[in-house]
Amino acid sequence: MQSKSLLFLSILIVLASCGPFAKLEKSTNWEELYNGANKYYQEGEYGKAIILYEKVLPVIKGSEKAEMAEYNYANCHFKTKRYIEAAGYFNTFYRTFNRSPLAEEALFMHAYSLYLDAPDYNLDQQSSQEAVAAIQQFVTRFPASASYERAMEMLSDLESRFEEKAYSESQMYYRLKDGLFPGDFYRACIINFQNFAKDYPESKHNEELAYKLVEVGFGYARNSAFDKKEERLNDAIRFASNFYRKYPSSGYMAEVQEFEKETKEELDAHLKLKKQYADEAAAAEAKVVSESKINEKDN
Repeated sequence: MQSKSLLFLSILIVLASCGPFAKLEKSTNWEELYNGANKYYQEGEYGKAIILYEKVLPVIKGSEKAEMAEYNYANCHFKTKRYIEAAGYFNTFYRTFNRSPLAEEALFMHAYSLYLDAPDYNLDQQSSQEAVAAIQQFVTRFPASASYERAMEMLSDLESRFEEKAYSESQMYYRLKDGLFPGDFYRACIINFQNFAKDYPESKHNEELAYKLVEVGFGYARNSAFDKKEERLNDAIRFASNFYRKYPSSGYMAEVQEFEKETKEELDAHLKLKKQYADEAAAAEAKVVSESKINEKDN
């Protein structure tokens, strides 16, 4: 029984190797290959079309047939979800045939392919940056395109991913401030929160991060060395003042007010201690001067 199955399978393999595509793939007639590639493309057999286009494209390069074949070849890769390859081939088509009626669509498809390959916000966004650049190139080159609005929606989606990535990083620094080296992460939080507000001024996360900026500003100041404490406590108070100005009806108001109160108390205590140190230093210096004068008289 097993030997019959193996024989049947062998027959199928032999028949397949003698099929129309197998024969066409071995052909050296470029017109036959070209027509076959187009046929498989129209039938949605994109994998087979790619194989045949790869054989015929070097031969027809520079001819009238090359333009459509190059576009179809790029689109075959897109249809089979090979988006990075598709993006490259669409871009090559645009640069080679920039006066073609298909140039606008090719440039859009270049951007769209990169957009589809862009990862979720929690992954590295390098390819997303490339997609943004491609979309910006398209909307600048074809501002009247029917695909303009679609391109802008893609751009907005990618920018929202960058925003969520930046917010996720802010939350990471915020969590790490409670670790073994809080000073470094307090400082990182302050820088990160301020940069986030500059980069994404309309973000829904800004109110929360402005509140946390007051919190980490106070924590950073409280744990600072004596000679840096006054400046950092004043920074924390300034963060609170900015919060009141931007978010006068915030749900975080009570917490911010409590941090501000603690910060001002800490600053008052610090200034008193600073004055005490200064008075003690002045007294010690006066004593040294006085003793020096007495010694001079004795001598």
